[in-house]
Amino acid sequence: MKKIFLILIISAIAILSAVVWLKDKSVTTPHLAKLKEKYSKEYKVASDHSQYPALQKNFGTPQEVTETCLTCHNQRHIEVMNSSHWNWERPGYIQGKGIVYLGKKNAVNNYCIGVEGSEQSCAKCHIGFGMTDELFSFTDAKNIDCMVCHDNSGTYTKGSELAGYPTPALNLNEIAQHIGRPSRENCGVCHFFGGGGNNVKHGDLEKSMFAPTTEIDIHMGIDGPNLVCVDCHLTENHQMLGKVYSLASMNMDRSECEQCHTSNPHPKEILNEHTLKVACQTCHIPIYAKENATKMMWDWSTAGKLKDGQPYVEHDSLGNDTYMSIKGSFKWEKNVVPDYIWFNGTADHYLLGDKIADSTQPLVLNQLNGSYKDSRSKIIPVKIHTGKQIFDPVNEILIQPKLFAKVRGEGAFWKDFDWNRAAEIGMKDAGLPYSGKYDFIETKMYWPVNHQVSKKSEALACIDCHTRDNSRLAGLDDFYMPGRDYNPLVDNLGLILIVLTFIGVVSHGGVRIYYAQKIKKGEK
Repeated sequence: MKKIFLILIISAIAILSAVVWLKDKSVTTPHLAKLKEKYSKEYKVASDHSQYPALQKNFGTPQEVTETCLTCHNQRHIEVMNSSHWNWERPGYIQGKGIVYLGKKNAVNNYCIGVEGSEQSCAKCHIGFGMTDELFSFTDAKNIDCMVCHDNSGTYTKGSELAGYPTPALNLNEIAQHIGRPSRENCGVCHFFGGGGNNVKHGDLEKSMFAPTTEIDIHMGIDGPNLVCVDCHLTENHQMLGKVYSLASMNMDRSECEQCHTSNPHPKEILNEHTLKVACQTCHIPIYAKENATKMMWDWSTAGKLKDGQPYVEHDSLGNDTYMSIKGSFKWEKNVVPDYIWFNGTADHYLLGDKIADSTQPLVLNQLNGSYKDSRSKIIPVKIHTGKQIFDPVNEILIQPKLFAKVRGEGAFWKDFDWNRAAEIGMKDAGLPYSGKYDFIETKMYWPVNHQVSKKSEALACIDCHTRDNSRLAGLDDFYMPGRDYNPLVDNLGLILIVLTFIGVVSHGGVRIYYAQKIKKGEK
């Protein structure tokens, strides 16, 4: 009898294992070979610009280069001037505000706060020439900077505080003759250094991504697929997929993993079931800021200290700025474990002039919306950047101070270090009221982590989330997670179902064996 019982147990385990194995094998990995073949092909430039007669002349100004580009690429200027790279804003819908134009012009961040009044400095990362608050024309096609995105010579650079103009000593003729598809260098020179330095803003976009190994990013690794930005951020008519999540209110024009990997990328069905509520990045980006540290906190309230009447800078052991007289105090981290939130692709934003509901609580500048009950929401990894920035406690609004000026005496904080004067001029330029009083308020910004994807072997394991101790998802408490949460009713019911299932399998097998033996005896 014991022997029969042992056989029944082994048979039950074998049957259950077979069912699970067959179920896992029912889903196959989608077309990985085709993807590898597609992206292993070296991109070839369609034409050699050095052979064009129109580009043989010496260019005196960058605008002359643009005018020459447009003689062949006619109508392209219309596409560019309809892009957010040009306008620094796009129309979108925000709950409670309706249709608004959202972008750098009116959205406040907790890094350099905003571009208002500092256009001449901020324009180093604009695709145009001559951007100042008084002189720049968004309708003049000659001011489009074709070279900043299409230079393949590796020599083009924008000048510091030159309103978007290139460094004067550049050989514009040489650059114009080496134009082609945007490279990582073209994109990274702005996107890797946003916020005033390397890896300040995003945490997953920094200078190591110019030529990363697969240890840094499995897709962009030069020892692997060697993808460039535009392989994923597909572009048509100068409209590019991949809106910045921190400055986008609507779930559209995203660049997503599913473009290549589909929504069923795993050979095991149980993992594919997770994709319904878990974004790919959540498991496949276990840490960010792998090579260089990223800024996690910026405290403007400490700015303005001087030594011997002069501004100064302090650094940590890795060379990161920990204090700057013009900007305040900073905290940096490397190999950062992300925070995790629910996100449905939509967001709310604090815009210049918005009232602050409760100044005793941290003000979230870009509330990413989502919850477990929202069918559109998925768990995503984020960098949370905290700040302490200037606001008007009487009018209850954030202040856009005047930060930049070339000389002292114009009221710019970076030159005169007078918060009251900088606030007064900045708010006047922005067309907003200023009470004459200022204070500092804590703020938060959420930056979804989408790059620095790790190798398959380094992806999160089940135990990283499904555990009661140090679960990655400990902060998401609006749903029940097996292994992390304990509910007597659910757990006991689950145990009962497991026992009943086992008893059912064993009983069914026992009955079949019993009747099989009975029939066998009858035949004898």
